[in-house]
Amino acid sequence: MSTQLSDRINALEASATLAMAAKARELRAEGKDIIGLSLGEPDFNTPDFIKNAAIDAIHQNYNSYTPVDGYVELKDAIITKFKRDNNLSYDRSQIVVSTGAKQALYNVAQVCINPGDEIILPCPYWVSYSDIVKLAGGTPIEVNTTIETDFKMTASQLEAAITPKTRMLWYSSPCNPSGSIYSKEELRALADVLQKYPKIILVSDEIYEHINYVGEHASMAQFEDMYDRTVTVNGVAKAFAMTGWRIGYIGAPTIIARACNKIQGQVTSGANCIAQRAVITALEAPVEKIQYMVDEFKERRKLILRLLSETPGFECNEPEGAFYVFPDISYYFGKTLHGNLIETATDFSMFLLEQANVATVTGVAFGNDNCIRLSYAASTKEITEAITRIKNVVS
Repeated sequence: MSTQLSDRINALEASATLAMAAKARELRAEGKDIIGLSLGEPDFNTPDFIKNAAIDAIHQNYNSYTPVDGYVELKDAIITKFKRDNNLSYDRSQIVVSTGAKQALYNVAQVCINPGDEIILPCPYWVSYSDIVKLAGGTPIEVNTTIETDFKMTASQLEAAITPKTRMLWYSSPCNPSGSIYSKEELRALADVLQKYPKIILVSDEIYEHINYVGEHASMAQFEDMYDRTVTVNGVAKAFAMTGWRIGYIGAPTIIARACNKIQGQVTSGANCIAQRAVITALEAPVEKIQYMVDEFKERRKLILRLLSETPGFECNEPEGAFYVFPDISYYFGKTLHGNLIETATDFSMFLLEQANVATVTGVAFGNDNCIRLSYAASTKEITEAITRIKNVVS
């Protein structure tokens, strides 16, 4: 039988982070001692108070289909969270709960983008943005940033990237993969540019909001003149160590939220009932209940930055949030290491996997050809051993 797949799927790139994680699992199955610094997944267990809420929901017989856009009680918890943590006021018609923040982003792309629309992506960007945009028929417009500016796009760069076809701007803060955080002043500068272009919609991905080492988190929607054109995306995977629970959500203009509800109703319907009940408890709890994880990530950041500073050819800035470092390793381009010619970040990432038994992710997947991403959501023992192995093979 000959099967002809669609042009859409043939043009789609596989997720580089998931592909590297799969490769690492294969090598482990072959008996190799692989240290994984590729996945953005906290190594903590979900806090007990959240797990207990899920157990209670099971005993209370939550087992039926959920509303497409989420339980009312969860939407109310999200509304309270937005007001408490971000000073953003939403009502229920503006909230949609999805099966992870990735589905929330996909929904937004599908309801806002027409073929030929241009979507600005400051580089580096989260690995799935570009292909989610392409699946909706849009054209990603990459705006390159550098380590010297902490990988943040400037107002002048934004202005230069805008054309009559520009429909949206997508960014994350704290950023995956760079850990950079846009300050309120920096967001205001971008917003001032966007005032000239009232039809451009913003997607502000704030999934790493609470993993912040520098202080107050700023949201684009906090500006009155940007509120009606900003979609704020968030979820519980990272800060609450709930990656497998698959709950994300948006706060958005009502017209966009209703459209996302409409498309979700034809694709997955409502998110998992038990997970939703647990997330109510997570969001209603004081943020201080998860501070111990943030404190530990901060210590690991200090450790990995110190170790990389002692490793030749790695140039790092200091990430302000999330749990990644994004070093520039272009020093090695054109060099031969253990018989391997390094010409790209992908070559270097594969070299580290094969020669050091350390899984990282090429920066190419994030729109940056000179860097690789390392996650420090791993134990201090694993981080120390991984960077020691890397230092040995590059030295």
